[in-house]
Amino acid sequence: MTEHFKPAPGKLGLADELLVDAEDIVAVPDVSAPAPLGWIGRTILGLSLVLIAANLRPVFSSASALLPEIRAELGLSTLGASLLTTLPVVCLGLFSPLAPKLAARIGSERTLLGVMLLLALGTSLRGLSNIPLLFVGTALAGGCIAVGNVLLPGLVKRDFADRAALMTGLYTMALCAGAAGAAGFTLPLEAAFGGSLNAALAVWALPALLVGLLWLPQTLGARGNIRRAGVTVEGLWRDRLAWQVTLFMGLQSALAYCVFGWLAPILRERGLDGVTAGGVVSASVMVQAAACIVVPQIAVRGRDQRVINVVLAACATSALLGLLFAPRSTVWVWAILQGIGQGGLIALAMTAIVLRSRDAHVAAHLSGMAQCVGYLLAAIGPLIVGLIRSFTGSFAWSAVLFVALGLGAAINGWGAGRALYVDAKSTPK
Repeated sequence: MTEHFKPAPGKLGLADELLVDAEDIVAVPDVSAPAPLGWIGRTILGLSLVLIAANLRPVFSSASALLPEIRAELGLSTLGASLLTTLPVVCLGLFSPLAPKLAARIGSERTLLGVMLLLALGTSLRGLSNIPLLFVGTALAGGCIAVGNVLLPGLVKRDFADRAALMTGLYTMALCAGAAGAAGFTLPLEAAFGGSLNAALAVWALPALLVGLLWLPQTLGARGNIRRAGVTVEGLWRDRLAWQVTLFMGLQSALAYCVFGWLAPILRERGLDGVTAGGVVSASVMVQAAACIVVPQIAVRGRDQRVINVVLAACATSALLGLLFAPRSTVWVWAILQGIGQGGLIALAMTAIVLRSRDAHVAAHLSGMAQCVGYLLAAIGPLIVGLIRSFTGSFAWSAVLFVALGLGAAINGWGAGRALYVDAKSTPK
């Protein structure tokens, strides 16, 4: 049986601490305490972490902004376009378990350096006018992003324990800013490059490479070694509440990656020009960044999170329907509402992992379960949107999928929002 949630005084009752912990628990490996840094070193380190985070989303939204051009120039079928938008999300689930193993072997700093260099390589491969290399580059970039997703928050908490709330906010906003920037600037960059699709896709490798070079000094003077936690967690995969948290994470992520992968093509099919469509997606994602910071601080003040989870799922889904069918003059309003709903869902899905866990070890394993299964589930969303477009010749029937995902997120969000602990025990090895 699961037990009623009773947070210890001074712990999860504080919104700032909760938000920090919600972002931190995805880093499964333990990290030893770093040596003290001067303010210049801390500033450079903090800037580097934020810039790394900003490079973990452009792969998704840059291809989405150019999807019609990719299909026309490379002769990519609708099914191929669906697989292209789905592939990096699948990689998020498949490659996340590698991150702790790599960090344990070579250290988080060196692993992140490899992530940035391989991310630059994968992104550049997408600009070679070759369909196999387009998919290989996308898969390589997706795997790198998966590893970065897992390791970055742990470094933020390790090196900025006294400024963790600030760094977590900057880190979260950088993720969304990277996605928004790629959505908004990819088509203007294509025009600036004389209509070169290849250059517009490959140019996003440059910031990843530059940030990798900026990160290089951190690997030369790595201050901490990764330690494996000598604890096993039992019963998690048999627990109903753990599955509700996992499905809440996966279903809201499916909605999010439908936005990343297909909202720009949807708006362009409705008659918006490419630059405007990219701007609408960019605005929606930037609103998500603000919601990621604000919503959890409101949600944790209540007795539980059931109602707000359902309201946000309804908001995100209704806004997607508005973007599909409402008059084009209202798309900016729907984009803002979608950003509020989707950003709040992302943040509360992460928050649920902390609130529903009895201790840090359970939280780490629940996070691994939610990310691995959740992202694999999330990959189905953009794939089905592409298949619907292929079979019907329109995005209109995607509304059925959006409603189903939103309803599933609401049902599991209601369950995940209950003030209970998952029934799992952590024991020393």
